[in-house]
Amino acid sequence: MRGKDTFDVHLSLLAVTADGAAVILGFLLATWLRFDSGWFPVVLGRPDQLYLMYGRGAAIAALLFLFVFKSLDLYVRPQVGSFGDKIPRLIRATGIGIFLTTIPAFLAKNVFSFSSGVLLISFFTVALVVLIERFLFFRIESRLSATMPPANRILILGVGATAVRLRHALESAPQLRSRVVGFLKTNSSEPASEMSADLIKGDLADFDRFLESEEQVNEVILADPSLSHEKVLELVLACERNMVNFKIVADIFRILTSNVALQVVGDVPILGIGRWPLDIFWNRALKRIEDIGGSLVGLIIASPIILLAAILVKRSSPGPVLYRQERCGEKGKTFTLYKLRTMADNAERQSGPVWAAEGDPRRTPVGSFLRRHNLDELPQLWNVLKGDMSLVGPRPERPHFVEQFKETIGRYMSRHLFKPGLTGWAQVNGLRGNTSIEARINYDLYYLENWSLALDFKILLKTLSAKENAY
Repeated sequence: MRGKDTFDVHLSLLAVTADGAAVILGFLLATWLRFDSGWFPVVLGRPDQLYLMYGRGAAIAALLFLFVFKSLDLYVRPQVGSFGDKIPRLIRATGIGIFLTTIPAFLAKNVFSFSSGVLLISFFTVALVVLIERFLFFRIESRLSATMPPANRILILGVGATAVRLRHALESAPQLRSRVVGFLKTNSSEPASEMSADLIKGDLADFDRFLESEEQVNEVILADPSLSHEKVLELVLACERNMVNFKIVADIFRILTSNVALQVVGDVPILGIGRWPLDIFWNRALKRIEDIGGSLVGLIIASPIILLAAILVKRSSPGPVLYRQERCGEKGKTFTLYKLRTMADNAERQSGPVWAAEGDPRRTPVGSFLRRHNLDELPQLWNVLKGDMSLVGPRPERPHFVEQFKETIGRYMSRHLFKPGLTGWAQVNGLRGNTSIEARINYDLYYLENWSLALDFKILLKTLSAKENAY
């Protein structure tokens, strides 16, 4: 438990104040652009006491914005994740705030003549100012948190790879103000994974003694999901007796937490897999609108790059510029995927379908560059526009590999329930090429179970810098 530590409360209050000021400044910047910048014609004249009048309106709007920010959990502390993770929610909050602001603005049109141009411009100016303010606040908050004493002293149960990743994640997030005081083995024969011996404080037989020691542990995290239910319950009760928080690292390989539905037939409760977000018509419609708009803009922007790359591909080696390949799409239906050719023509004539690997000798020099910077994928924007693919989704696989994996990997075919993507959650986390299929499936299923436009936007942003395993 965090006790009476009020650091996070003070940060939340400061964030509210900073956001309010940023919103007002964004509206005033929009007012200046509309009336005083000279960029837009002022047909009806410049109002008297311009900034005082619009400043009052901005103050009222700021209250609406703060309500929206609160409803979207933007003041929850401590913050977790990177600043980039928060950008989609901030833009979404700005859009909702502008929409809510238009309602009182038009209702009071006869009393207070509010320029619709200011409202339109303010979406961009408020979003810009808020993003800058939030970024600066995020950096300041991170540095302040790093100087504060730890609010959470954590004992991790388990010494395997999951425990090591957990410790690294906690230490990489200064806002959590957490310190790992030690590890306990959950299995006497369990090997320690990349961990110094002094951090291992014993095994589960020492659990009660450790909770009552001078280490002052206030949080226990179980990083070994293989423990029996009886043992987990015993640990939970021990933590309760000592007023210590107990948490478990979710094992995504075994537990489905976000897509379970309860149906009652008569008086019999039945559990089953719930509807996917993209089973809902309006969600599919929004995603298709996103795909059409994004692919059209992408093709316009990428056309010169594709043309230049095509010339380089043609000059670097004999063969066609575009590489066509059969891939499995929605509901397992095959389609022709387009890519810029990065390997020698007929590279798989002798070997048959094989994974691309680092240092693959089949690649051309130009192809290596295109793959490293994800430029060979740009023609797939046409696949997106046609409707074969989506901008974001599980990457489409070749039928040869699909036939192999569907027999050996659990839930593999669930990734084919919806359209595959030009980029995806697994890809931006480095899982592509010759990497673990099981891990890829879990990332794909997480995306499908938690789909939202904000998650799509986040993945598209991360794609711009995702180069891991791009070979």
